[in-house]
Amino acid sequence: MFKIKKSKAEEQFANTQKKAENAQNEKDKKQQERMDHMANLKALRLAKEAVDKEIADKEALEKAAAKVKKPKRLPQAHRR
Repeated sequence: MFKIKKSKAEEQFANTQKKAENAQNEKDKKQQERMDHMANLKALRLAKEAVDKEIADKEALEKAAAKVKKPKRLPQAHRR
């Protein structure tokens, strides 16, 4: 029967709402990408710290082992 025609103001309002929704979606997408990037960097940093700690522990053990292996020298009065 009668078609209800949207007024120009209603169309503009709908377009504005659609643009706002698209802008919010884009903002959320960029924020998620930034969070993913930061999580990746954190994982890499933690992995590097773990490797560095392992290397430092190994070097400390080697240093301690080298210290133990050195023969103790007798005082000069007892060397004869």
